[in-house]
Amino acid sequence: MANTLSISLSSSLKLHLSVPTSINTTCRLRTLAMATPATATKVVPAVIVGGGRVGRAFQDMGNGQDFLVKRGESVPLDFEGPILVCTRNDDLEAVLQATPPSRWNDLIFVQNGMLEPWLQSKGLSDADQVLAYFAVSKLGEAPVDGKTDTNPEGLTAAYGKWASAVAARLHAGGLSCKVLNKEAFQKQMLEKLIWISAFMLVGARHPGATVGAVEKEYRSEVSSLIAELASAAAAEKDLVFEEAMEDRLCAYSRAVSHFPTAVKEFKWRNGWFYSLSEKATAEGKPDPCPLHTSWLKELKIV
Repeated sequence: MANTLSISLSSSLKLHLSVPTSINTTCRLRTLAMATPATATKVVPAVIVGGGRVGRAFQDMGNGQDFLVKRGESVPLDFEGPILVCTRNDDLEAVLQATPPSRWNDLIFVQNGMLEPWLQSKGLSDADQVLAYFAVSKLGEAPVDGKTDTNPEGLTAAYGKWASAVAARLHAGGLSCKVLNKEAFQKQMLEKLIWISAFMLVGARHPGATVGAVEKEYRSEVSSLIAELASAAAAEKDLVFEEAMEDRLCAYSRAVSHFPTAVKEFKWRNGWFYSLSEKATAEGKPDPCPLHTSWLKELKIV
């Protein structure tokens, strides 16, 4: 004898299977599981530090089980899982002090710029990081992925023990995210540092210029600066960047062409390159970033 097992694949389609009555329940359940569509990727609940645009966007990608920590509040000790730090760079010290030391290895830093010196000073050299190439225009708005014509697969990347969980959350929100090893992540981090340092500085020399205007109207200036900063970063970190960096960075600028330009968070961005210049000068060596230094002085930033 055989029973008919009816499996709904959609609202309009059913699969009818004849199975022997002697087949056990486990086998029938396995058949059912294989025949039905896969469930959505599970999003691991997280502590989210920072209730701004990025923090709220990460929370909206969750399943309603996240714990939001606002300014002045402490990170809970008993909430397991990743801790997404979505604050300004200058708030990182306060965030660390509000986080129990036993939870520091669960921190994931979602900031632009050069965090390495600060992380090393805190014993967090191997901390998880996210390189976010997506934009959130206003609080509550859906993020826009920074996919470009040179990298249509997306540029957002994550590194560390919680990297896969972060990628799953971003994928659930319709955004791209790659999981990288430390060396690959460091190269991409430096590329974005070069992008933000070069485009913001050139834009500052031309008041009112957007990122798109810099790419279109002042391409020669930004190209020279990209080449200079890339050379200095490669020498300092003893690495070789992938070819066509300028093309990738200009493509990203076209994707976010409306962004305004300004030299901000100097310590975390242009300041890292200027520190290389200061170190070389103190040692009696040529400035590795002479154009960068000249334009910083022109704008009275240093």
